[in-house]
Amino acid sequence: MHGSHTAVGTGPAISLEKVRRTAPGLVSLYKSAGVSLEKHGLNGRRAAVYLVLDYSGSMRDYYKDGTVQALADRVLGLSAHLDDDGRVPVVFFSTDVDGHAEIGLDRHHGMIDKIVANLGHMGRTNYHVAMDAVIDDYLDSGSTDPALVVFQTDGGPTSKLAAERYLCKAARLPLFWQFIGFGDTRSSQFDFLRRLDELPVPAKRPVDNAGYFHAGLDPRKVSDTELYDRLLGEFPSWLAAAEARGIVR
Repeated sequence: MHGSHTAVGTGPAISLEKVRRTAPGLVSLYKSAGVSLEKHGLNGRRAAVYLVLDYSGSMRDYYKDGTVQALADRVLGLSAHLDDDGRVPVVFFSTDVDGHAEIGLDRHHGMIDKIVANLGHMGRTNYHVAMDAVIDDYLDSGSTDPALVVFQTDGGPTSKLAAERYLCKAARLPLFWQFIGFGDTRSSQFDFLRRLDELPVPAKRPVDNAGYFHAGLDPRKVSDTELYDRLLGEFPSWLAAAEARGIVR
């Protein structure tokens, strides 16, 4: 799915001209992402990008009103800087993994609706099944690049123990899990994610391999600039720690 590239290139993986040609609708997102990458010292960095989407019952309205598609577009705009294949693997999960798909610069418009039309009914929320799918996909790809996994959810997992165990096991791999919460910020649903973000190092895991931020009840209201800053907020410090530990080569 992802070719192997050198971890650091020069400039973006995909040029502005190519984005303009293949995905004109993503140009402003691509530009915003570039500004944020520069701000975080990630210019010319190469990384695989994954998107994990919560397909539990309570997510229905976020799919219906285009919020999920908007997140997918924003992640694709970021990915074009980090990975030259112009595609982002997407994992949909609820009780189990509901589907695997791919969005690309050349096919992103309305893709989430198209994919979801073929998925089964919406279930409960098991993070660990989605984490397992991403880990398998990453290992199968043969990539040595680090990976940024954008993991969207609107609530805590059904099995907290399994989610925590998977996250700690995955800390030895070059994968960084950036959780993004949709919904009421005050909900205790998100206490678990706050805790996951702060699991002790090295007692529980060799490096801090997870970040978390809350996008609120209407995630489309979070500006592109803020979204990219939050998506990339903890990635650089993980990269440095993972490099120091030999997890990222």
